[in-house]
Amino acid sequence: MKKLFLIALLILISYEAYIIFIKSTSFPETHVSFQYDKNTMSINDLGDSLVAHHIIPEKISFTLLTPLFDIQNKTRSGSFLVKKKANLFSILRMLRNNQQPILKFILNKVRTKGDLAKLISTTFTTDSSEAALYLNSNDSLAPFNIDTTQLFTLFIPNTYEFYWNTSMSKLLKKMKEAQGKFWNANNRNNKAANTGLTQEQVYTLASIVEEETNNDSDKILIASVYQNRLKKSMPLQACPTIKYAMQDFTITRIYEKYLTNPSPYNTYQNLGLPPGPICTPSPNTIDLVLNAPKTDYLYFVAKADFSGYHHFSSTYEEHYRYANEYQKKLDEYQAKKKSKEAANK
Repeated sequence: MKKLFLIALLILISYEAYIIFIKSTSFPETHVSFQYDKNTMSINDLGDSLVAHHIIPEKISFTLLTPLFDIQNKTRSGSFLVKKKANLFSILRMLRNNQQPILKFILNKVRTKGDLAKLISTTFTTDSSEAALYLNSNDSLAPFNIDTTQLFTLFIPNTYEFYWNTSMSKLLKKMKEAQGKFWNANNRNNKAANTGLTQEQVYTLASIVEEETNNDSDKILIASVYQNRLKKSMPLQACPTIKYAMQDFTITRIYEKYLTNPSPYNTYQNLGLPPGPICTPSPNTIDLVLNAPKTDYLYFVAKADFSGYHHFSSTYEEHYRYANEYQKKLDEYQAKKKSKEAANK
């Protein structure tokens, strides 16, 4: 009987040694990630998750060994990355040492705080509603010397690295640091001062230019137009601000009836820049605004060939001629489009 017990014990020890040190992951990918939230998951739940992801072959060995590694107390919530062929011992050690991968927060152009909240929720543990609540709270933003209208000025589009469980306050702290580095580089602070605008105003102007066109050669001239209009106390009359005021970014043509919108972002009704940015402009667009040439242009309108480029004018008479040409072509295009749609019904 004793001999049978020793044989069984030896088999059990050998099996556990195989599971711990030899048996490896069974997923086909080069690596697999999993999340652990210690506030909502038990060790048993974590084991189930690891089995479901084909990271470990069975749960019993995992749950038996976790006390030895003090996983319950030492492991923090987060996202973990397991490489192919990893064994149970390396996985337990990774959890105990909180070896979490660095994730990429890719920030491109966003137009609303809601869009930004959704982007944050797809990268971090913070859900979109919690992120939106934080981004819409002046009390939350006060430590970063901004308010809800100037929030976007804190976000310079780029690719940033964070941990999965990064909090909102730590996210904004890093954004604040990145903002400072951006403006201190390439003589941007001095260039902003030379335009007579603050950093925030340059960013806001760049956000309008960003929404006007994708062509850099036109962006830099559009920036010049708007700077000239600001200096002459002329309303910007920027169509992208109407779309933002209406919160309708599908609008392709600005009609007269839209121009009476009472929003403070309506630059047809209000002099100067809007209260804050209408999107997060690219660093390149910000630089184009800072490097805008001195011109006498006060007007611009899209070319009638629909190339995406613009005519620039220093007199209203010239601008009016180009604008009429464009409107005529646009009317013809839309009439043909409606006719074609009617014929296809």
